[in-house]
Amino acid sequence: RRPPEYRCPVELLPDPAPGPVRVAVSRAVADREVGKGGVPCHDTPGFIGNRIGISWLQCAVSEALATGISVEEADAVLGRPVGIPKTGVFGLLDLVGLDLMPHVLASMEQRLAADDPFHAVFAVPELLQKMIADGYTGRKGKGGFYRLITADGRKVKEVIDLADGSYGPARRPKVAAVAAAKRGDLRALLEHDSEAGRYAWRVLARTLSYAARLVPEIADDIVAVDEAMRLGYNWSRGPFELIDQLGSDWFAERLAADGMDVPKLLETAAGRPFYRTDKGHLEFLGIDGDYRSVQRPEGVLLLADVKRLGEPLAHNAAASLWDLGDGVLCAEFHTKMNAMDPDILALLRKAVDIVSRDHRALVLYNEGEQFSAGANLGLVMFAANVAAWDQVETMVAEGQQTYQALKRAPFPVVGAPSGLALGGGCEVLLHCDAIQAHAESYIGLVEVGVGVVPGWGGCKEMLLRWQREKRRPGGPMPPVAQAFETISMARVATSADEARTLKFLGPDDGITMNRDRLLADAKAKALSLADGYQPPEPVTLNLPGPSGKAALDMAVHGFRLQGKATAHDVIVGDALAGVLSGGDTDVTEDLDEEAVLTLERNAFMRLLRTPATQARIEHMLETGKPLRN
Repeated sequence: RRPPEYRCPVELLPDPAPGPVRVAVSRAVADREVGKGGVPCHDTPGFIGNRIGISWLQCAVSEALATGISVEEADAVLGRPVGIPKTGVFGLLDLVGLDLMPHVLASMEQRLAADDPFHAVFAVPELLQKMIADGYTGRKGKGGFYRLITADGRKVKEVIDLADGSYGPARRPKVAAVAAAKRGDLRALLEHDSEAGRYAWRVLARTLSYAARLVPEIADDIVAVDEAMRLGYNWSRGPFELIDQLGSDWFAERLAADGMDVPKLLETAAGRPFYRTDKGHLEFLGIDGDYRSVQRPEGVLLLADVKRLGEPLAHNAAASLWDLGDGVLCAEFHTKMNAMDPDILALLRKAVDIVSRDHRALVLYNEGEQFSAGANLGLVMFAANVAAWDQVETMVAEGQQTYQALKRAPFPVVGAPSGLALGGGCEVLLHCDAIQAHAESYIGLVEVGVGVVPGWGGCKEMLLRWQREKRRPGGPMPPVAQAFETISMARVATSADEARTLKFLGPDDGITMNRDRLLADAKAKALSLADGYQPPEPVTLNLPGPSGKAALDMAVHGFRLQGKATAHDVIVGDALAGVLSGGDTDVTEDLDEEAVLTLERNAFMRLLRTPATQARIEHMLETGKPLRN
């Protein structure tokens, strides 16, 4: 299962008197203090998550061995198309440790009733036994179904052949069934006339029907089951949400056509969805066939629930503006990885106008896996390839103007990140009046990795944050040196708490342990700032100019001599030093924010024109990894 620091649920058992009180206290502590979702369950083997999850893993492995599908194909089929993390099945087994499986399987086999379908898949495959005996226990051992080796000085990823146990180069397979799912939906994957499509059906049919069979044995209702699988195994949809995606009638009919038992709960559904929206409120199907409201704990506000109640106040392909009530609006990004692009910038400018007229505050929040992975590099690279430099500079200028508009708006703006907030996604947070961050936020200015400098005010805002540090040494150089260290090393905070140390979060910014509470906490913070709000006064920066840049250049060249910086690192570092030191300014003269923004924009454009920066961007787009050139 997932490492315990990451959103695993706390599965709560009913307790004899004074059970209800004790369970409520345990759930509150898990929820608010530890940040774990408390899922009520029954005292049965494996509780909810492992009862279904281990069966799913075993089923996927046994079916792969039986059909001859490759490890890479199996993970491609049972990963993203199903809403499961890209590790898929075999990657997840490597992560948790293969040597754990025999113990878990033996425990389940001993404790489950004789007629439980789990017994059909509980046996430990011979291949797995041999791998464990040879020390191939997953990532903690010599490798697992995947392994990394060093060849010719490079790390090479290899994958096991399930037929003979040998290893060969891992490849990203092109699976027609996966392509069909991208064009259509999950049903298109399961209906695809191929070995991959049939494999996906066999695994999901057994897994989803098993989950339906287990209610109410393992939990009182389907909501607990879905929540346990989302939190415990990081599925984007729980089993009953997946059945709804397929259609409960279609799923039941295909089970019957394949000679599989149709669970009683599916018969009770009688073609109806397990979840429905009634008058804007989410309801679930109970085991008695009646619908009941899905209850949220007090203090939980989900944007998904808000969206069921009506239409957005403004909308385009990349972002939407939602009314949270009490005069607070929410700007939601919904691009791939929530990458910032001109449409998001346009929506944010529109949000400033709308909130200024009729509302009290704005929250920046979304329920994607990442808050924002940064600017849309694909757009930047496309423009660079056709030498549309004016178009790129316009986008940079629009980003600067948009973020400044948020900062100078006559109402408070609160950023509420979770997951990645990198590059342009970090910069938008730096321009907010306050940040309410989920504990699992990874925030940083990483632009040097693709050969540019932060161009949407990130340099300016980091200088201002370090300039406000009361405990720093005097003079203009310490804030410059601190900002240079953070940005030039592309430092990313690995938690919201570390983000405070790196100055991405301020001393008055908040941290929310449970992501389900993040939006409500951000809204409360926005309202607390709204009464009597005054936008921040324009400030100036005292920067050292050429003498400060010379000191930073010496440090960069020292790294180059030590082999810690590449040739292009030196060029990027020189440009960053020029921005942070204030260009040609004199130390006796202060610069306003617009002057620093101009330095940022000019440095960004200069670097983007270099072949080495373009190579870095191309490499990042192709591999997702930085190029050291």
